[in-house]
Amino acid sequence: MQNVPIAMTARPAIDPARVRPHADEAESTARRAAEAALEKKAGDVVLVDLRGKATYADFLVICSGMSERQLEAVADSVEESLRAAGQRLIGSEGGRGGRWVLLDFGDVVVHVFHPEERAHYDLEGLWSDAPMTRP
Repeated sequence: MQNVPIAMTARPAIDPARVRPHADEAESTARRAAEAALEKKAGDVVLVDLRGKATYADFLVICSGMSERQLEAVADSVEESLRAAGQRLIGSEGGRGGRWVLLDFGDVVVHVFHPEERAHYDLEGLWSDAPMTRP
């Protein structure tokens, strides 16, 4: 048999369900996070479906709060709701007194922004090729 470089051999198609077996659970988690954010009157809540586009998460949940106090209330509500559903917070950034909070639940990452920071980071623009829904 002739030596053929590996890059030139046919590769089987990747089944997305095998790569991320919990994709349906991630979507349910993202929707639960969005609902918890809406309970605290978060503005402009968007779910960004990153399945097949990113390796670090399946969904982003992006929302806005008008004050530092509201940002904290939204983040606390999301964390409490997801913890009650059995999700574990892996890490967080921003927070107390800040203008942006990130909550990392593994397959779901939640961003709570003050409107100016949201416009500055423009995550929706960065992921404009990903499907987006509003709860």
